[in-house]
Order: sequence, then C-alpha cells, then structure tokens
Amino acid sequence: MHAAQAARKEGTARRRERGGRAARHESRARGRQQAGPPYIERTIPPYEIMSEDGLVRIEAAADRILADVGIEFRGDPVALGYFKKAGARVDGDRVRFEPGLLREILRTAPPEFVQHARNPANSVRIGGNAVVFAPAYGSPFVMDLDDGRRYGTIEDFRNFVKLAQSSPWLHHSGGTICEPVDLPVNKRHLDMVYSHIRYSDRPFLGSVTAESRAEDSIDICRVLFGAEFVDANCVIMGNVNANSPLVWDGTVTSVIRAYARANQGAVVVPFILGGAMGPVTTAGMIAQSLAETMAAGTLAQLERPGAPVVLGNFLSTTSLRSGSPTFGTPEPAAGSIVFGQLVRRLNLPFRSSGNFSNSKLPDA
Repeated sequence: MHAAQAARKEGTARRRERGGRAARHESRARGRQQAGPPYIERTIPPYEIMSEDGLVRIEAAADRILADVGIEFRGDPVALGYFKKAGARVDGDRVRFEPGLLREILRTAPPEFVQHARNPANSVRIGGNAVVFAPAYGSPFVMDLDDGRRYGTIEDFRNFVKLAQSSPWLHHSGGTICEPVDLPVNKRHLDMVYSHIRYSDRPFLGSVTAESRAEDSIDICRVLFGAEFVDANCVIMGNVNANSPLVWDGTVTSVIRAYARANQGAVVVPFILGGAMGPVTTAGMIAQSLAETMAAGTLAQLERPGAPVVLGNFLSTTSLRSGSPTFGTPEPAAGSIVFGQLVRRLNLPFRSSGNFSNSKLPDA
C-alpha cells in the first residue's frame, strides 16, 4: 500500500514537472513572439574593414567604369530614353554616366522604408539599423532524406514557405525559395505568390521573370491589400540580377520599372563570380558591383522618384584551374562587408547573402 501511494505521488510529481516545463516553454515562446519588432534592430556598429581612403578609391574606380566603359541596357528603349533625358551619354545600348550623376538621382530613393505584411504585426523595416533575415533564394534543386536530391515542385515550395513561417529566426517569407518545375513557366508565378500569401503572414517577394509576371504579382497584392494602400505603401519587392559584366537585360529592366511604377521595391543585385564575370581581385569585383547596382537603382528612380530601392550584391570566386564557382571562400564575405560600407555612404538599404559556406552538411 505504501509502495503504491509512493508510486502515485512520484507519477503526479513527474506530471507536474512536465506541465511546468511545458508552461515555461510556452511562456518563453510567447515572449519571443511579442518582444520588440518582427526584425532585428542592430544596436552595435556595423563591422567596417575598409578605410576611408580605400572606399574613396573603390568609388573612383566605379565612377571610371561608368564614365569610360559604361553599362549596356539591352532591349529596353524606354530605359535608354530615361537615361538620355537625365543627361547620360547613350550610344546604342551602351550608356555612360558622368561622375556624380547617378548619386544625385539616387538621392530621391528612401534611406529606409516599411514592407507591409498581411499580418501588420509582421511588417518589417528595410534599411537604417534594421536587419531582416529571409530564406535562401533561387534553388533549382531540393533534397530530403526520403527522395534525395531532385528538382523542386510546388509542394516543396509550399513546405518551405510553411517552414519559414514556423521559424522565429526568420522575418520574411522570401521569394523563389525553390523553383517549382512541375508547373508551366508562364503560370507558376501565380501559385508561388499565392503560396506566400496563404501559408505565411510575413512580407514576401514577387515574380521577376517577365514584366507581365511582375505586374501579376502586384495585382494580386492590390486584391490582398487594396489598390490605394499598395500605391502608397511597399507590400512586395522584386529581386533581380545583372548579367555581369556590365549588362542589364531588357527583361530585367522592364521588371525594375514595373515594381517602381507601382511604388514597390526593386532589389538590384549583380551576381559576380570573380575571374569569370568580373575581375579576380576583391576590390575590382566590388567596384564593378557598385557600378552595376547604382545604374539599376537609378533606373527605378527615373521611372518613379521615391520608389523603394535596395542595393545588393552577390560575390563569389572562381577556381581558375577548373572554372568552377568556389562558394565559401573568405573573399566574398569580406566583399559583402565592404559593399555594405559603400551602400551606407549612399544612404540606401543593403541586401546581401549570408551563411557563406561550401559545407555539404551542418558542421562547425
């Protein structure tokens, strides 16, 4: 009898302890969700590794690229007309900019802005001292323990959106988390944007594969938020890449103009592999990247002054023996820090990649 009573008391104590742990865990989780804004407010200075003299020299190199070599804008006569009217020298598809011209035009872009979410509590601030983490972008393949490595599907895309939504350490739903190749190219953007809206209540990115698909993405947001709200506020952004070295394709520039025309965000990102699509030196890659991003960001301002613009970069290196990209080397990480310094000197928001690693598994 005594043994049975002792066992019952021990079981009750264990249940109480389990209940106490669960209650404490729930309380901590609730506190995380309610504490502060749904993004990181940086309270320590950013890490700056480049001296003032070095930054000035890189800016001068970018100005020389813009003035002497120029940027090609292919297949977009509207963009060429904007640049010519703004005072640039237009020769066919090649546009050259006198030093200071792009910086002057970029002054109309907001130094920071809010991207509104379907759930207002999850709206994020872009720029300033705000840090916003988003999922990876553009993966053509997915991998899991059951089916291994394969092309992505819309079901994978939905699952990734749900996973991002469930993580307290991500602040944004991202964009093309993976490419759903099981859907037709001309329609998959509709399912992708809808998936972000249905399975997440955080901000998200829209389609950038054609001007019409960018406009479809914005129109969906007009249904979700209301047309007047969308015209006055940023609710969606498009992340586009340059054809480095020094080329912006008409498909991309028309997308930049579509988002800017609707007062939505354009995230402009060169994708430079040093030794293949740009110089082998880190300083040279940064100078090229600065020239490309400033030119594309200016186009958004010429389309609609005051439209949100985020200057970004993606730097990596190339194995000069094999020609293969070598992700995870120190140079791109250092380049991103320096590029952040340069963008802050322009007083604009900055986008960069994170988790620079070529590890095939999570490790130290």
